[in-house]
Amino acid sequence: MSRKIIVLDTTLRDGEQVPGAKLNVQQKVEFAQQLKRLQVDIIEAGFPASSAGDFQAVQEIARSVGDTVSITALARAVKSDIDAVYNSIKLAQNPLIHIVLGTSDIHVDKKFNRSKDAVLEMGVEAVKYAKTLLPHVQYSTEDASRSEFEYLWKTIEAVVKAGATMINVPDTVGYAVPDEFGEMIRKLNERLKNLDDSVILSVHCHNDLGLATANTLAAVKNGADKVEVTINGLGERAGNTSLEEVVMALKVRENSFHCHTNIKTTELLRTSRLLTYLTGLDVQVNKAITGDNAFAHSSGIHQDGLLKDKQVYEIMSPEEVGAESMELILTARSGRHAFKNAVEKLGFDTSDAAEFEVLFEKFLTLADGKKEVYDHDVFYLVTNHRTLDVKDSHLFELDSFQVITNNQSPTATVSLKKGSETFVGSAVGDGPIDALYSVIKTLVGHEVQLKDYKINSLSRGKEAIGRVNIRIEYQGNIYSGRAMDTDIIKASALAFLNGINAALLDTAAQESPTPERSYS
Repeated sequence: MSRKIIVLDTTLRDGEQVPGAKLNVQQKVEFAQQLKRLQVDIIEAGFPASSAGDFQAVQEIARSVGDTVSITALARAVKSDIDAVYNSIKLAQNPLIHIVLGTSDIHVDKKFNRSKDAVLEMGVEAVKYAKTLLPHVQYSTEDASRSEFEYLWKTIEAVVKAGATMINVPDTVGYAVPDEFGEMIRKLNERLKNLDDSVILSVHCHNDLGLATANTLAAVKNGADKVEVTINGLGERAGNTSLEEVVMALKVRENSFHCHTNIKTTELLRTSRLLTYLTGLDVQVNKAITGDNAFAHSSGIHQDGLLKDKQVYEIMSPEEVGAESMELILTARSGRHAFKNAVEKLGFDTSDAAEFEVLFEKFLTLADGKKEVYDHDVFYLVTNHRTLDVKDSHLFELDSFQVITNNQSPTATVSLKKGSETFVGSAVGDGPIDALYSVIKTLVGHEVQLKDYKINSLSRGKEAIGRVNIRIEYQGNIYSGRAMDTDIIKASALAFLNGINAALLDTAAQESPTPERSYS
């Protein structure tokens, strides 16, 4: 009998804690909609008590995808945090309050400076209060893998009796190893089933020792019914357990685990690529399941074996995770039908005829300049179209630019628009990008510092689209900007402006930010 494993995706909460991975409300909703297509069971949408912007994002996600996906958000064991979670997720059909509180000696002594009994009582009171608001409450015993077992169990027993319906056991700092973690979950599961067999046991592992997936699978084998994961393994420090790795391990080795998920695996690669586009954080090429080389074979011996039978060197097919074995290359002569087929194959809706015509014209412009258009190009064309078509009179827009480069004094002249205003200026720099960024900084009137600049090619050919990812620092915070174009200078200008606009939007939205965001 195959056991159903519940999948909670925390990319929009724990994943977003990566410096530079911060997304705006529109981007979060876009990604949540893709998680819905992926058919995750629960989306952890954010930490609403941290800022007004995060509260709004969680609320919009609950409103837009909460009809079919359970929505949760994180709260510390304090009333104001719990209220923020409730008010942000209550529009969802199946909302869940998630409370976190440490159980290890180092957390109790150093973080809370209270006795173990006092911390336990904090957790119990928090659960009791949350239960007055919603029927479903998850309690996370932060840093469980470094906790004294009997105190950990004492806490779990107390919060279950107070009304917790899910118990989540995090390996917060990636300290666990599979055999020890699996044994701890086995003992907790045994006691929990005797206490209340309706309570769901969950795990949340970090990857500091590269063992997050192994620990999660060991927990599943020992009775855990729910896993907390992120797309691409995104998360603080070395990241979280990778959703795609756990899901495909359970699918490929179902004869060993006797478990399954509801995940639509053909959406895995598309979800991974969307997250890469939104955050600008690339996946390593040899990353399991979603890396560019995950299904590539360069060895002559491997290629010979594959030509005879794919199972010689493949334990799963590229099509299972959404990678097409046959890519259709588009040109300016491909026509609407071929382009529409390519867009729909990538999971995008083409029912709005007027919007499709605008998108098709952008495709023709791209195809004229690039000659050959690949799946990667179509994907980024559509997502970029959706992002750039949103206007805001308080944000800066690139009107025109000119860059003259030489080995003496590279110069950039830029015209920006902000609502009805136009700003024009010039600057000299050490190189073309330095000159470009210097004049933009002067025109916007905000002191930002470039921390990272990266450019890469999206697909093949000498006319390949260039994608620029930058990180800037503004008022002590890190923001990302990204853009794509066949002209890398233009893409560089747009990425820098997008980063500045992200900072301005965040500054306007942040009414009461909380500096500490490291939980679970």
